[in-house]
Amino acid sequence: MKNVTHRQSNPFGMDPDCRDLVPGYGDANAHFHVIGDHPGVHGGAESGIPFTGTTASERLQRALLEAGLLESAGTPPTVERTYFSYLHMCVHPGEPTDLEYADLERFFDSELRAITAHVLLPVGRRATEYVLANYSARNGRLDMDELHASEIQGAGWLIYPIKDPREWTDDDERALIDALVALQQRDYRQEVDLGRFIPGGDPYRVR
Repeated sequence: MKNVTHRQSNPFGMDPDCRDLVPGYGDANAHFHVIGDHPGVHGGAESGIPFTGTTASERLQRALLEAGLLESAGTPPTVERTYFSYLHMCVHPGEPTDLEYADLERFFDSELRAITAHVLLPVGRRATEYVLANYSARNGRLDMDELHASEIQGAGWLIYPIKDPREWTDDDERALIDALVALQQRDYRQEVDLGRFIPGGDPYRVR
Protein backbone atom coordinates (compact mmCIF):
# COMPACT_ATOMS: atom_id res chain seq x y z
CA MET A 1 0.00 0.00 0.00
CA LYS A 2 1.37 3.40 -1.00
CA ASN A 3 0.63 6.96 0.02
CA VAL A 4 -0.99 8.75 -2.92
CA THR A 5 0.50 12.25 -2.82
CA HIS A 6 3.01 14.19 -4.87
CA ARG A 7 3.59 16.76 -2.13
CA GLN A 8 7.10 16.65 -0.77
CA SER A 9 6.79 19.32 1.93
CA ASN A 10 4.42 18.36 4.74
CA PRO A 11 2.58 15.74 2.64
CA PHE A 12 0.17 14.89 5.46
CA GLY A 13 -0.69 18.47 6.41
CA MET A 14 0.70 18.43 9.95
CA ASP A 15 -0.42 21.63 11.69
CA PRO A 16 1.02 22.05 15.20
CA ASP A 17 0.30 25.21 17.17
CA CYS A 18 3.38 27.27 16.34
CA ARG A 19 3.98 30.33 14.19
CA ASP A 20 6.95 28.97 12.23
CA LEU A 21 7.57 25.33 11.53
CA VAL A 22 9.87 23.10 9.52
CA PRO A 23 7.62 20.22 8.48
CA GLY A 24 8.71 16.88 7.11
CA TYR A 25 10.08 16.84 3.57
CA GLY A 26 10.69 14.12 1.02
CA ASP A 27 9.20 11.01 -0.54
CA ALA A 28 5.95 10.05 1.22
CA ASN A 29 6.68 6.43 0.23
CA ALA A 30 10.25 6.55 1.50
CA HIS A 31 12.31 3.52 2.40
CA PHE A 32 14.59 5.68 4.58
CA HIS A 33 13.38 8.15 7.22
CA VAL A 34 16.02 10.59 8.52
CA ILE A 35 14.97 11.93 11.94
CA GLY A 36 16.53 14.99 13.52
CA ASP A 37 16.05 16.97 16.72
CA HIS A 38 14.65 20.45 15.94
CA PRO A 39 15.42 23.25 13.44
CA GLY A 40 17.70 25.07 15.86
CA VAL A 41 19.97 22.02 15.98
CA HIS A 42 19.80 20.56 12.50
CA GLY A 43 18.80 23.51 10.31
CA GLY A 44 15.93 24.66 8.14
CA ALA A 45 14.57 27.62 10.15
CA GLU A 46 15.02 29.94 7.16
CA SER A 47 14.33 27.54 4.27
CA GLY A 48 11.55 25.50 5.89
CA ILE A 49 13.35 22.29 4.78
CA PRO A 50 14.87 19.96 7.40
CA PHE A 51 18.64 19.46 7.38
CA THR A 52 19.46 22.57 5.34
CA GLY A 53 21.30 25.81 5.96
CA THR A 54 24.11 24.67 8.25
CA THR A 55 27.57 23.25 7.64
CA ALA A 56 26.68 20.06 9.52
CA SER A 57 23.42 19.51 7.64
CA GLU A 58 25.19 20.00 4.32
CA ARG A 59 27.78 17.44 5.37
CA LEU A 60 25.02 14.96 6.22
CA GLN A 61 23.37 15.57 2.85
CA ARG A 62 26.67 14.94 1.04
CA ALA A 63 27.10 11.64 2.88
CA LEU A 64 23.55 10.55 2.03
CA LEU A 65 24.12 11.54 -1.58
CA GLU A 66 27.28 9.43 -1.78
CA ALA A 67 25.42 6.56 -0.12
CA GLY A 68 22.67 6.72 -2.75
CA LEU A 69 19.84 8.04 -0.55
CA LEU A 70 19.60 11.38 -2.40
CA GLU A 71 19.61 12.25 -6.09
CA SER A 72 21.20 15.62 -5.35
CA ALA A 73 22.08 17.67 -2.27
CA GLY A 74 20.90 21.24 -1.76
CA THR A 75 18.07 23.41 -0.49
CA PRO A 76 15.92 21.52 -1.11
CA PRO A 77 17.63 18.21 -1.84
CA THR A 78 16.30 16.04 -4.66
CA VAL A 79 14.84 13.01 -2.94
CA GLU A 80 13.61 9.58 -3.86
CA ARG A 81 12.97 6.89 -1.24
CA THR A 82 14.11 9.26 1.55
CA TYR A 83 12.16 11.45 3.98
CA PHE A 84 13.42 14.05 6.48
CA SER A 85 11.66 15.21 9.64
CA TYR A 86 12.21 16.42 13.20
CA LEU A 87 11.03 15.32 16.63
CA HIS A 88 10.10 18.97 17.23
CA MET A 89 9.20 20.72 13.97
CA CYS A 90 8.50 24.17 15.41
CA VAL A 91 11.14 26.88 15.13
CA HIS A 92 12.01 27.61 18.75
CA PRO A 93 14.09 30.42 20.33
CA GLY A 94 16.47 28.07 22.09
CA GLU A 95 16.08 24.51 23.30
CA PRO A 96 12.49 23.23 23.57
CA THR A 97 11.47 22.00 27.00
CA ASP A 98 10.61 18.37 27.68
CA LEU A 99 6.95 19.40 27.78
CA GLU A 100 7.24 21.09 24.38
CA TYR A 101 8.86 18.00 22.88
CA ALA A 102 6.07 15.87 24.37
CA ASP A 103 3.41 18.18 22.95
CA LEU A 104 4.66 17.59 19.39
CA GLU A 105 5.28 13.88 19.85
CA ARG A 106 1.87 12.98 18.41
CA PHE A 107 2.65 14.79 15.14
CA PHE A 108 6.00 13.08 14.73
CA ASP A 109 4.62 9.64 15.58
CA SER A 110 1.69 10.04 13.17
CA GLU A 111 4.01 11.06 10.36
CA LEU A 112 6.47 8.25 11.04
CA ARG A 113 3.68 5.67 10.92
CA ALA A 114 2.19 7.24 7.78
CA ILE A 115 5.53 7.09 5.96
CA THR A 116 6.21 3.50 7.15
CA ALA A 117 9.80 3.59 5.96
CA HIS A 118 11.80 0.39 6.30
CA VAL A 119 14.86 2.08 7.83
CA LEU A 120 14.93 4.78 10.50
CA LEU A 121 18.00 7.03 10.64
CA PRO A 122 17.90 9.06 13.88
CA VAL A 123 20.49 11.84 13.90
CA GLY A 124 22.03 12.88 17.22
CA ARG A 125 21.52 11.73 20.79
CA ARG A 126 17.98 12.98 21.46
CA ALA A 127 16.52 11.56 18.24
CA THR A 128 18.34 8.26 18.79
CA GLU A 129 17.15 7.99 22.39
CA TYR A 130 13.57 8.65 21.32
CA VAL A 131 13.60 6.21 18.40
CA LEU A 132 15.22 3.39 20.37
CA ALA A 133 12.92 3.89 23.36
CA ASN A 134 9.74 3.94 21.26
CA TYR A 135 10.43 1.76 18.23
CA SER A 136 12.81 -0.89 19.55
CA ALA A 137 13.35 -2.98 22.66
CA ARG A 138 16.53 -1.08 23.49
CA ASN A 139 16.66 1.64 26.15
CA GLY A 140 19.04 3.23 28.62
CA ARG A 141 22.26 5.21 28.27
CA LEU A 142 23.66 5.50 24.77
CA ASP A 143 27.20 5.66 23.47
CA MET A 144 26.79 7.46 20.13
CA ASP A 145 30.35 6.67 19.09
CA GLU A 146 29.55 2.98 19.50
CA LEU A 147 26.08 3.13 17.94
CA HIS A 148 26.98 5.32 14.96
CA ALA A 149 26.18 3.61 11.64
CA SER A 150 25.41 0.30 13.36
CA GLU A 151 22.27 -1.74 12.67
CA ILE A 152 19.62 -2.32 15.34
CA GLN A 153 16.52 -4.39 14.71
CA GLY A 154 13.53 -2.37 15.83
CA ALA A 155 9.87 -3.27 16.16
CA GLY A 156 9.08 -3.28 12.45
CA TRP A 157 12.00 -1.08 11.42
CA LEU A 158 15.73 -1.33 10.96
CA ILE A 159 17.41 1.47 12.89
CA TYR A 160 20.75 3.04 11.99
CA PRO A 161 21.72 5.68 14.58
CA ILE A 162 23.79 8.58 13.27
CA LYS A 163 26.15 10.59 15.43
CA ASP A 164 25.47 14.34 15.19
CA PRO A 165 27.32 15.49 12.05
CA ARG A 166 28.65 18.51 13.97
CA GLU A 167 30.83 15.98 15.80
CA TRP A 168 31.87 13.76 12.90
CA THR A 169 35.39 12.76 12.10
CA ASP A 170 36.25 11.74 8.54
CA ASP A 171 36.04 8.13 9.75
CA ASP A 172 32.50 8.71 11.06
CA GLU A 173 31.41 10.04 7.67
CA ARG A 174 32.97 7.11 5.82
CA ALA A 175 31.47 4.59 8.24
CA LEU A 176 27.96 5.91 7.59
CA ILE A 177 28.37 5.90 3.82
CA ASP A 178 29.80 2.37 3.81
CA ALA A 179 27.05 1.06 6.11
CA LEU A 180 24.25 2.50 3.97
CA VAL A 181 25.80 1.26 0.74
CA ALA A 182 26.15 -2.24 2.20
CA LEU A 183 22.56 -2.14 3.49
CA GLN A 184 21.20 -1.42 0.02
CA GLN A 185 23.04 -4.41 -1.42
CA ARG A 186 20.69 -6.78 0.42
CA ASP A 187 16.95 -7.00 0.97
CA TYR A 188 16.43 -4.60 3.87
CA ARG A 189 12.66 -4.30 3.48
CA GLN A 190 10.73 -4.90 6.68
CA GLU A 191 7.76 -6.76 5.20
CA VAL A 192 5.63 -9.78 5.98
CA ASP A 193 4.90 -12.42 3.34
CA LEU A 194 1.18 -13.21 3.47
CA GLY A 195 1.41 -15.55 0.49
CA ARG A 196 0.97 -18.59 2.72
CA PHE A 197 -2.64 -17.54 3.26
CA ILE A 198 -3.39 -17.29 -0.48
CA PRO A 199 -4.13 -20.28 -2.77
CA GLY A 200 -1.15 -21.06 -4.96
CA GLY A 201 1.46 -19.96 -2.46
CA ASP A 202 2.79 -17.01 -4.49
CA PRO A 203 4.58 -14.44 -2.29
CA TYR A 204 2.51 -11.46 -1.22
CA ARG A 205 4.67 -9.04 0.72
CA VAL A 206 3.10 -6.23 2.75
CA ARG A 207 4.63 -3.52 4.91
